[in-house]
Amino acid sequence: MGQDQTKQQIEKGLRLYQSNHTDKALHIWFKVLEKTSDPGGKFRVLGCLITAHSEMGKYKDMLKYALTQIDTAREMEDPDYLTEGYLNLARSNEKLCDFQKTISYCKTCLNMQGTTTSLLLNGQVCLSMGNAFLGMSVFQKALENYEKGLRYAHNNDDKMLECRVCCSLGNFYTQLKDYEKALFFPCKAAELVNDYGKGWSLKYRAMSQYHMAVAYRKLGRLPDAMDCCEESMKIALQHGDRPLQSLCLLCFADIHRSRNDVEKAFPRYESSMCIMTETGNRLGQVHVYLGVAKCWLIQKELDKALDTVQRAQELAEGLGNKLCILKAHCLNEGIFRSKEQQTLLREQVVKFHECVEEMELYCGMCGESIGEKNHQLQALPCSHVFHLK
Repeated sequence: MGQDQTKQQIEKGLRLYQSNHTDKALHIWFKVLEKTSDPGGKFRVLGCLITAHSEMGKYKDMLKYALTQIDTAREMEDPDYLTEGYLNLARSNEKLCDFQKTISYCKTCLNMQGTTTSLLLNGQVCLSMGNAFLGMSVFQKALENYEKGLRYAHNNDDKMLECRVCCSLGNFYTQLKDYEKALFFPCKAAELVNDYGKGWSLKYRAMSQYHMAVAYRKLGRLPDAMDCCEESMKIALQHGDRPLQSLCLLCFADIHRSRNDVEKAFPRYESSMCIMTETGNRLGQVHVYLGVAKCWLIQKELDKALDTVQRAQELAEGLGNKLCILKAHCLNEGIFRSKEQQTLLREQVVKFHECVEEMELYCGMCGESIGEKNHQLQALPCSHVFHLK
């Protein structure tokens, strides 16, 4: 299959994919991969397969195609293609929660500066690196990378990238419990979708609605949270977006738990966990376990809660996510206090404070810890965060 025919087939696959005929699109792309003699075409079709498998939540396949893409780029000896290949490799590892590898591949991308194409990818590299640092609770470096990503988005007038960075910033501020900013950024993303997103994939709308739902729940605005989450879930189901479905199910479960409706929360946590296990979202699994543990606490089932927290903690330690480890210590502390087990209680208090120190979650102005309760935060140009008050 020559260059022109390869190009035509790739375009045909893209049109089918955009109109939700994923199976037909994949069939065409696999054929191209098998038959094409054009290395540039092979690289592009691998890019299509990477995107499709990412959206289906088949991250191990995504990783496999990214590795093949890098081999193809090496054969072509093209630094731009190589940078794009390493970015896809970084993203695959980010989705599989291998955050150290993500950071390492992102640094490789930034060191490879080929030509203008590479410079256009820098913003996406910064976003992926920010997500990886956030996955390990290294907040200052996460924020630093998000802000760089935003600068690239503005300089290149890349509204899609700006939308994605805004969603990640929503997640960032949710974790640090500045819920006003946690809502502001996904709302900004939703505005970008409304103003510029006519030709975009619907996943951008779904993504912004999901992050709005999380912030609304944290602010106690549960009907708003439910509306946004339903909107996001509807798009995720239409598009067969398994990863987003699992996040929406987790959000629904959390909303029911916020209403003390444990009977409705449990099955949604279970459904979310099934998809997250299937896709390999280990950080998502930690959040499910923590939510389930809180449900057991509502029902005063202390031993079941303790067992579930233990699972969350083991997974979080494997990922290096310090914030989730801190949350586990916090829940254990409450359980041991209820059980009047003083020695174990003191142990958890010490570990909790060690976690706070390790994450440097202290305000440089007032000395109080950040992320304990809803507070407005302000970031300095150096990406250090302090209490606005």
